[in-house]
Amino acid sequence: EHHDFIIESPFEPPGPRVLTFFLYLNDVEEGSGGSTRLTDLTGDDGGIFLDVQPKKGMALIWPSVLDEDPMRMDDRTYHEALPVLHGRKYGANAWFHLRNYKDDKCDYE
Repeated sequence: EHHDFIIESPFEPPGPRVLTFFLYLNDVEEGSGGSTRLTDLTGDDGGIFLDVQPKKGMALIWPSVLDEDPMRMDDRTYHEALPVLHGRKYGANAWFHLRNYKDDKCDYE
């Protein structure tokens, strides 16, 4: 289980990862594992989770930060890749940052 928010990132020029985009590049046979699990949708260890079965061409997008404060981590989006029992899973991800990732000049005000 992990989170895409990096604790030091609000103080880095590109800022925190605001959104994660994950694209499934192939199908994984039903019952063969490989789901992406959002492990705590309430953010309070309440045991409510969501498993998403990989399907070619399907994409997931989730926030890493709170809407009301994009410098704070959203505790509801811890996630993990469940093991693939048969075959392989291929995916691609992109992280969208608060500010321009390639620009090392940043006005924090």
